[in-house]
Amino acid sequence: MNAIACCLILAGIAVSATAASEPLVSLTQSPLVMRLSKDEFRIAFGINGEHCSAKGCHGLIRYRVDWKTDDGVRRSEVKRVDYTVFAHTGRSIVVDRQYFDTAEGRHTTEIVAVNVDLITCHEGAAAPTP
Repeated sequence: MNAIACCLILAGIAVSATAASEPLVSLTQSPLVMRLSKDEFRIAFGINGEHCSAKGCHGLIRYRVDWKTDDGVRRSEVKRVDYTVFAHTGRSIVVDRQYFDTAEGRHTTEIVAVNVDLITCHEGAAAPTP
């Protein structure tokens, strides 16, 4: 086998590996944080599932929330929320409800950052949960 044929084969393997490693879903934008009360929040995730729109898909989003109370206490928590992109829709949204405080509503809490650690994806829309 000559050197040119080897390079073409290796280039083909590299392209296949790159295409296979592309995620089927991604976020449409950074998570949106909505305050409902002193310590209650909704965190919304827009999901772009155009690559799995033929059959739909489902999975989970694992994310880290860094927050602090008005008395200076800082915490970090790992949360997860399940999502579903139904067939032929291409996009979805999931909203997670969370409370962050150290003393059951005594403090006003501020969310400092929300960072997504992991998004899993499985083919087919998940069955609705009761």
